[in-house]
Amino acid sequence: MSAHIAVLTNPSAGKGRAAHASDAAIERLRAAGADVRAYAGASPEDTTRLAALALEEGPTALVVIGGDGTLSGILQVATASSVPIVFVAAGTGNDFARALGLPLEDPGDAAMLALNGRPRVVDVGEVRSGGTNRLFLTIAALGFDAKVTDRTDRLRWPRGRLRYYLALLIELVRLSPMAFRLSLDGEPERDAPGTLIAVGNTASYGGGMPICVGAEPDDGLLDVVQVQALGRLRLLRVFPRLLQGSHLTLPEVAYRRARTVTVSEPDLVVYADGERVATKECTIAVRAAALTVMVPDP
Repeated sequence: MSAHIAVLTNPSAGKGRAAHASDAAIERLRAAGADVRAYAGASPEDTTRLAALALEEGPTALVVIGGDGTLSGILQVATASSVPIVFVAAGTGNDFARALGLPLEDPGDAAMLALNGRPRVVDVGEVRSGGTNRLFLTIAALGFDAKVTDRTDRLRWPRGRLRYYLALLIELVRLSPMAFRLSLDGEPERDAPGTLIAVGNTASYGGGMPICVGAEPDDGLLDVVQVQALGRLRLLRVFPRLLQGSHLTLPEVAYRRARTVTVSEPDLVVYADGERVATKECTIAVRAAALTVMVPDP
């Protein structure tokens, strides 16, 4: 019997790239003889519902086509199942695919991991806040970078990358130290004023910015990077080091690994996998070995 492969697509991901990637992936799988059953979500809620429906059918693998946010949005149902995930990255950042060495150029190659890949068990991050639990795959951002993302989402003009740069400029003008209260692995809370905190399951966010350089998605730990309170000029000087992944040696940067991180701050905004997931306070934890993903053979 041919393998039963479920293909779940978020057609709007990557400004429509996911829809084209889905066609290529399905065509490639069917040409290889797979029994493909396709699903396309019309909204995040619909995508989650369809993921659960697809998994109930007991496929050999669930192919998810979209951005990091698409996959993180179905993690509650995906981690409750033993069906491995095949991720076809078709978003704007694709940091999770980059961390696992998944094919980025050819969606057909990525989809074929359902038939010729090997399983890799990876960790999943969890943000608990206000009675809600949100799962993520890459990095939870708290502070200046999260505020820039939040500002970008709220701006209606200009379009494209210029909107991000405008948001960056606005938040740079508004820059002031954040009064973080921080606790790692149950230690007593302490004052930790700073510019930003990044809690990473993988190394990069924002399409390859290695803020948590060296983070591994299967070590059972979260990488915690804290940048101390910086003035505008110093932040502009430090920022290129963040882009290059050479910032961990700077005196203004603290780095640790932990299983749980609790942070609070009156103006706190938390983004994970590009989605707003919490405000004011949160506890970030790791769910070790929570998800199986098909990856290329070494």
